[in-house]
Amino acid sequence: MTLTIVFLFMAVTFVLGVFVLRLPIGLALVLASVVGALAGGEGFPLRHLVEGEFGYLDSILIIASAMVFMKVIQHSGLLDTIARKIIDHLHDKPVLLLLSMMIMIMFPGMITGSSTAAVLTTGSLVAPVLIGLGIPRAKSAAIIAMGAIYGMVAPPVNIPVMIIGGGIDMPYVGFSLPLLVASLPLAVTVVIMIGYSYVRKVDLTELECQLPVSYQEIYGLKLYLPIVVLVVLMVGEKMLPEVFPSFGLSLVFLLASLTGVFTGRRLNFFKVSWEAVHDALPVMGILMGVGMFIQIMTLTGVRGTLVILCLALPSFLLYLGIATSMPLFGAISSYGSASVLGVPFVLALLGQNEILTASGLSLIAGLGDLMPPTALAGIFAAQVVGIDNYFKVLKYCIWPAILTAVYGIIIILNASAIMQLFSTVTGGLIGLAVFFGYLLLIVALARVGVKLSGRKEVVC
Repeated sequence: MTLTIVFLFMAVTFVLGVFVLRLPIGLALVLASVVGALAGGEGFPLRHLVEGEFGYLDSILIIASAMVFMKVIQHSGLLDTIARKIIDHLHDKPVLLLLSMMIMIMFPGMITGSSTAAVLTTGSLVAPVLIGLGIPRAKSAAIIAMGAIYGMVAPPVNIPVMIIGGGIDMPYVGFSLPLLVASLPLAVTVVIMIGYSYVRKVDLTELECQLPVSYQEIYGLKLYLPIVVLVVLMVGEKMLPEVFPSFGLSLVFLLASLTGVFTGRRLNFFKVSWEAVHDALPVMGILMGVGMFIQIMTLTGVRGTLVILCLALPSFLLYLGIATSMPLFGAISSYGSASVLGVPFVLALLGQNEILTASGLSLIAGLGDLMPPTALAGIFAAQVVGIDNYFKVLKYCIWPAILTAVYGIIIILNASAIMQLFSTVTGGLIGLAVFFGYLLLIVALARVGVKLSGRKEVVC
């Protein structure tokens, strides 16, 4: 049986498993892997299935420990406190508050690598603030959805990049700056583009019942200790390796989580950990299924065929394929898109800097969380602002998504040049100057847009 037919069997089985049998995505990937092995004449290769299942064990451990950390700082009151302090200090500075809310939305995604975690935690916290700023509900949800996607792309944890790196034996090292370049400028641009023309000062008395509560007055500055421990261990390992041992991200998250038990509201660490792992199971299941799927693709030769097909594409069609196929495949799973398509695309672009190429591909793959019918970021963002039809949210995500795909392609096209620029001190200073100049330009353009429109819409 030809390899093309084997891949079709796997793809069709996966689609049927998700949409007809209504299986979880992880189990649908397992079923597709078994069918692919049978169609490829490999029988039931238990060893390869188990080996593939544990192929992303490092990423799974990071997700589980990061989710424990997020749950601990949520139950301890730290997350509510940070949000309330930002609102209290910036409620009369709407532009700064708007930018701060975007960073808040991104934070859980940066820690867990999951856009869903970002929407359901800080997304629900900042939704009343965005609406209180005067931004319509649908556009507030669009900001939350896009911020969650940029959060899952931003460092320190980017699961699609880890998946791509696992497929080409590339360690997850040196990605912090490239991932910031891939995510932060877009986050600033999109939140200004969607929300700037509506913002106004927030009246705290009107929103008091909807705002998070600050626990700093009760527990003092020790409440912030988990964040301090996390930052010190993560930064110290890189800046002072002779002083700070290399614990690894999983242990760093767990150590920071344990400090949260004694710094804020009382919590049962084992119960919170169980809740965190339970919430992370769907994502971890997808990664196990993705590992099996990739292993069987490699075993049957399908993966090599995909790489050859990608290499044979003309440059124009290759970049067009990246910009369209990865988000579309991401409608099933952005992680699956990174594994099935991201790995062949990186191999087809080996002449470019692999770190920035993988960063750009992960940015484009993240758009899959906006693609119907799953559209996890869009659906949950609509829920947190009280909108039933999530298509009302997705229509405001179209232009930001197009901008994101174009920006991702620009990063990939100029990967080597960008990395060379940021590898020098002078280049780094130039890059920072360009970055801040870029922010000022965006703000200036937004102001011009407000003056031209001649009005502001206010939604209470």
